[in-house]
Amino acid sequence: MYLGLKRLFDIIASSLALVILSPILIPISIVLKLTGEGYIWYLQDRVGYKNESFSIYKFATMLKDSPNMQGGLITLKKDPRLTPLGGFLRSTKINELPQLINIIEGKMSIVGPRPVMQKSFDAYPDKVKEIIYNVKPGLTGIGSIIFRDEENLITDIKNNGGDTWQFYKHSIYPHKGALESWYQQNQSFWTDFKIILLTAWVIFFPKSNLVYAWFPALPKRNF
Repeated sequence: MYLGLKRLFDIIASSLALVILSPILIPISIVLKLTGEGYIWYLQDRVGYKNESFSIYKFATMLKDSPNMQGGLITLKKDPRLTPLGGFLRSTKINELPQLINIIEGKMSIVGPRPVMQKSFDAYPDKVKEIIYNVKPGLTGIGSIIFRDEENLITDIKNNGGDTWQFYKHSIYPHKGALESWYQQNQSFWTDFKIILLTAWVIFFPKSNLVYAWFPALPKRNF
């Protein structure tokens, strides 16, 4: 019942969002075409539902050859590989909005764990791999809220001479697994609704801890 209604909500909400947001999405597409390297969309293979891969849609924020440039798959705050509009699109999460198309296609949901690249998925602990995508990946999710400062965290590790990949493997990924395990145990329309509201809230109040007030049993982050 819940899954069927969630799918119906995903289709209706994402379709309406595309229409309502078109006055924003169309000008962004034009600006992207006229700046950077002149391309609008970025398609990338990600791991999704039941650990199967699919192509995710994003607004282009990085140079085309960025995965092969210094920094690889990890993006830092003020990364030199960002396009002129890229930093703004990433900080506001507007670059993720084309994934509304993925939701209509049925590859994603509005709320769920963020889909990751295969290399990142391979770095998850085995217990996390077994459970994290037992639900469809989402445009937003509890992990997105708790790790809204992820680029800042990674930038600090890099600037202090740390190993960013090891930090992902031993700190970020295990905790994201715990968060998504909590989400799957607490799935409901009310939980999803609060996650959607919190996603908007932390864009304007990034240092807010409201998420822990609304979800007291949520695993606490200690880094």
